[in-house]
Amino acid sequence: MTNDHGLPLAGTLVAHDHEGWSAALHAEFAENAHNGRVGGRLLSETDRVRVWEIRLAPGERLPAHRHVLDYFWTALTAGRGRQHTADGTTREVAYEAGDTRHFTFGPGEFLLHDLENSGDTPLLFTTVEFKDAGRPQEGPGTWVG
Repeated sequence: MTNDHGLPLAGTLVAHDHEGWSAALHAEFAENAHNGRVGGRLLSETDRVRVWEIRLAPGERLPAHRHVLDYFWTALTAGRGRQHTADGTTREVAYEAGDTRHFTFGPGEFLLHDLENSGDTPLLFTTVEFKDAGRPQEGPGTWVG
């Protein structure tokens, strides 16, 4: 997996080796290892793209989910978030309205993570998945409405 500039995931690494993960969080990641619902609400879908809304109030979380399709996200509001990834890392992220990151996945690559609003203002994102990136559309990690 690479993003638009070969950068690591957004934010500051604050923990690794599953440090601070609860038993419930470990269980959620195991249960959602192939959850392709990458947003809170599906806004639009065509043969080529899915457009998702992610709207999180302070303290609210988007559960663990798996990205396998090339995609990008754009923050529509400023705020703070925390994300855990399947590699056992935890990151704290400060978002500004307009921040955008693009991700491209090779065969067998994926990103399994969650997102929590750790700030005191609502977080709003748009995520766009590209379904026509040359890979099968059904299977692990894809979302079927």
